[in-house]
Amino acid sequence: METAEIRDRGELTVPKKIRETYHLEPGQTVEFIPLGKDAVLMTHKQLELKEARQAIQKILKQTKASPEDILKGLDLARQETYEHHYGRKKR
Repeated sequence: METAEIRDRGELTVPKKIRETYHLEPGQTVEFIPLGKDAVLMTHKQLELKEARQAIQKILKQTKASPEDILKGLDLARQETYEHHYGRKKR
């Protein structure tokens, strides 16, 4: 279990272990869902299409990668994701 303190202005620092485990990045939006009287669930906010497009543009600008560069690595990324979740593909 991880804990954090809410500061005077309502700011809350998400513990590093939680940020790393759930891939939470600066600027990312989360939602707080009340669960009864004494509990709150924090979850990733699903990006709307416009927000997703802006996030992708920001990444491309920061990395100086072109859309073509990203597409070149797509097949490898898909294969790695598949293997991570399901093991190696039988060929």
